[in-house]
Amino acid sequence: MHPRIDHAAFAPPNDGAIVHPYVLSHGTLECYDIEKSRRFYEEFLGLECVHHAVRGLSIRCGMKFHIVCLEVGERLRPANVFQHWGLDVATPGEVEAAWEAARSLQAEYEIRQVLSIRNQHGVYSFYLEDLDHNWWEIQHYDGFQHDDVFRAGDRHTMDERPSQRGRGNVRAARTD
Repeated sequence: MHPRIDHAAFAPPNDGAIVHPYVLSHGTLECYDIEKSRRFYEEFLGLECVHHAVRGLSIRCGMKFHIVCLEVGERLRPANVFQHWGLDVATPGEVEAAWEAARSLQAEYEIRQVLSIRNQHGVYSFYLEDLDHNWWEIQHYDGFQHDDVFRAGDRHTMDERPSQRGRGNVRAARTD
């Protein structure tokens, strides 16, 4: 068992809220073709999948959270790199191996873009855009980022945010 797994659950501090969820259970993303997407999720990303609905595939890895992949065909709306899903790996070497695999298997899995590995926002990572225009960050963080971010608490006020004027829907502009 991976040593970080024991950090994957806790009681949410939401006593003062209107809704009292016990888990953030799922999110959604879109795909063109469930069969092609499932192959990428299972074979490349190492995620567990179950075809739970005619046009729905549930994807998970570890924690009590899953992604519902909805087959929408040509109605798909591409995401941008700021709307990405993160996958943590145990070592920087695993990030590098995943990057090499993404580059060498790009055509086989119809990966649209593989960006360079970078040290950024406290992690060693790279992003890739899959066949359905969904973005994935493969990252190594020395610790358990989920706990560390929330343990640190708010480090900024809402007044520090930059003006939203002039900011458009940003997509990755380069292919590394």
